[in-house]
Amino acid sequence: MSADMVIGGKLRPASDGGVLDAWNPATGARLDTIPDATTEDVDDAVAAASSAFASWRRSTPGERTALLTTLADVVTAHADELARLDADDNGSLYREMRRDVDVAVFSLRYYAGLVLQTHGDTVPSEPGTLTYSVRRPYGVVGRLIPFNHPLMFAASKIAAPLAAGNTVVIKPSEHTSLSALRLGELVADVVPPGVLNVVTGTGARCGDALVAHPDVRRLAFTGSTATGRAIQRRAAEVAIKTVTLELGGKNPLVVFPDADLDVAVAAAVRGMNFTWQGQSCGSLSRVVVHRDVHDAFVERLAARVGALRPGLPDDPDADTGAIVNAGQLDKVLSYVRLGQEEGARLCTGGERVTDGGLADGLFVRPAVFADVDPASHLAQEEIFGPVLAVLRPFADADEALRIANATSLGLTASVFTRDLGTAHRFAEDLEAGYVWVNEVGRHVPGTPFGGVKDSGIGREEDLDELFSYTQLKNVHINYGR
Repeated sequence: MSADMVIGGKLRPASDGGVLDAWNPATGARLDTIPDATTEDVDDAVAAASSAFASWRRSTPGERTALLTTLADVVTAHADELARLDADDNGSLYREMRRDVDVAVFSLRYYAGLVLQTHGDTVPSEPGTLTYSVRRPYGVVGRLIPFNHPLMFAASKIAAPLAAGNTVVIKPSEHTSLSALRLGELVADVVPPGVLNVVTGTGARCGDALVAHPDVRRLAFTGSTATGRAIQRRAAEVAIKTVTLELGGKNPLVVFPDADLDVAVAAAVRGMNFTWQGQSCGSLSRVVVHRDVHDAFVERLAARVGALRPGLPDDPDADTGAIVNAGQLDKVLSYVRLGQEEGARLCTGGERVTDGGLADGLFVRPAVFADVDPASHLAQEEIFGPVLAVLRPFADADEALRIANATSLGLTASVFTRDLGTAHRFAEDLEAGYVWVNEVGRHVPGTPFGGVKDSGIGREEDLDELFSYTQLKNVHINYGR
C-alpha cells in the first residue's frame, strides 16, 4: 500500500519527510510508516479544499449522490483489504472490522439518498413579497476521527459533509491511519481534486494545525472529552467556529429485579463491547443492579466474562483482541490496580495476557469488578478498555436513577425491566443522548446518536447530521404588486 497522504488529489509524503511507525498491537510487528504531516502540509490540504469548494459547492444533488454512491462501491470492492488493515493496525478481531466496513458502506449510501433533503422553506409573508430560506455548505470541514473504528469513521464521517456540498480534510488517529490512507489512495481518481483530503500525523501538530486554521469554519471531532475541550478552546482562539463533538461515556446499564437475569447478563457482556476490547465510547461500563438480584447477577456475569478468550485478529474462537497501543494498555492496567486500591472486588480478569502466541501483543483479560463505589474513579472515569464495573446495589428506582445520572458524562444508557411504566419513566429521566430498553448497543439507522453533558455537542447518523453541515440563509424579496 501507499503510505502517502492525499492532498489536492495527489499522493504525497510529509513535506519534511517525517514519518511515524505503525505497529500491530496484537503481534508487536512493525507494519509500515505513515506521514507525520507538518503545519505546511495541513495548510496545503486546506488550500486545496478551499480551491475545490468553489466548484464543488455548485455541484448538483445528482452529482453529489453519484459521488457518494461511487465511494460506497469502492469501499465494497476493497472491503476485505480495508478490514485487514484495521485488524492489523488496531488489534481488533478481523470479523469485527469487516462489519465496520459494512457500516461505512451503509452510511455512504444512506447520505447519498438524503442529498435532496438539504432544502429550505418558504414562509408566508405580505402580498408582493417572498420569504424563503436556503441551506448552504460551510466550505472546508475538518474531520478528526479516533482509533477504535478507523475505516468505519474515515468513510462514514465524510458522507454528510460531502452530501451537503462541503469539501473535507480528514485526520485519522496517528495510531490507526493505514485504512484512511488506503481509502484516500483508492478514491483519489474518483473524487474531484481537493474535495477530499487525508492528512496524518500527531494531534499536537497535524491536528492542532487543522483545528486552528482560519479557513476551516466547521470542525467535527470524535474522541475523548479532554481532547474535545481542548479543541473548543483552540478553535475559539482563532475564530467563531462551529464545532460538534462526540465524546466519552461512562454509561450505565440498570437492571431491575423483574428483568430476565440471563438476558440482562448477556446484554451486559455485549454492551461492554468486549469484542473490540471495550474501546468504545458507547460501552455500558457501569452496571447498576437491584439488591434482590445483585449477587446472582454478579456471579453469572463474572462466569461469562471469565470465559471470554483474547486472541489474534484471525482467531475464529477469540472473543476479544489487543489494546491499541502501549500507552492505552498501561492506562487500563493502572485502572485495574486503582479499583483494587479503592476497595472494589475484582471478580475476574484484569491481568495482562502473555500466553503462547499472545506474548508479543498488548492483551488484557476482560475484567469485572463488583462492590464499586459510585463515587470512585472506577465508576466515574472513562477507561476505554475491557473493564466492567458493577456498582453497589440499589434499593428502588429513585436511587437507581441518582446513581445512573451521577456522572459528568451522558452518552448512552440502558435499562432492563419487564414493567413498561418503569421503562418509560426511567428512559425519560436518564441523562443520556441514546437510551436502550431491554437492548444494548444497537444503532438504529436514521436515529440521532450523540451525548449530553460532557459527552458532546450535536448528533450524528441521521438527518440532523446532514443539516449540521449546512448554514441557513434567509432571503426576503419585495417584488411589488
